[in-house]
Amino acid sequence: MKATLRHILNLKKDYNDLPFFDFLRDETLSARQRLEFYPCMAPFIMSFGDLNRYVIRLEPTSDPYQAMVNEHSYEDDHHWPWYLEDFSKLGFDRQKISSTEYLQFFYSDRTAVNRLLSHNLAHLIYSSSSIVRLAIIEAIEETGNVLFELIRKLAQRIEEEMGIELRYCGEFHFSKESGHAMTNDHAIMAKIEMDEQMRAEAIEKVNLVFAWFAEWTEELLAYTKSNLNHSYGFVSNHDR
Repeated sequence: MKATLRHILNLKKDYNDLPFFDFLRDETLSARQRLEFYPCMAPFIMSFGDLNRYVIRLEPTSDPYQAMVNEHSYEDDHHWPWYLEDFSKLGFDRQKISSTEYLQFFYSDRTAVNRLLSHNLAHLIYSSSSIVRLAIIEAIEETGNVLFELIRKLAQRIEEEMGIELRYCGEFHFSKESGHAMTNDHAIMAKIEMDEQMRAEAIEKVNLVFAWFAEWTEELLAYTKSNLNHSYGFVSNHDR
């Protein structure tokens, strides 16, 4: 597994340089403007708990590696309420749109990549052994680490300027992401033996994870630029 973990970190370096993350670093925009992507990722964030509860987790199990997978799933299956909390604090639920309009947006082409991401990941996980699942999860975690490291700084600025504490975007969530069991298990994971076929499968699948998340960032950036070009705010028209 050590070689696979090293490959994941190399992919993370390239992922960190994607245009969306450069946008989040753009100091010419306010912190709130740089969080304009937030509603676009709702389909993925709201389904991520289900991905952990019903796809990643398999119980009962006598497989020690699946037990590690299960432990991780309990860490990540309950973050969506924090997402909704920040959704409200950032003002997105004060937009004057109907429930029907929001559902049109939620299932529009503008969020298609976000919806399909969970489906793609589920397919990948269902077809994998417990050891390869660990590699897939680690890849997912590293993509998240890039995002949460950047938005944590934006959340801190918003708290300083507006007195609003953002738990999903801020230190509260980041500390749990960076401190949970998977991070502490890196040494254990590095010692896991993988034969050549399993290693090749793991490499292929973590490549897909990063490719899908790269596409995800493209959709988030396109959504954000569209909204900022339309007077800054939630755009309900799903044809834009």
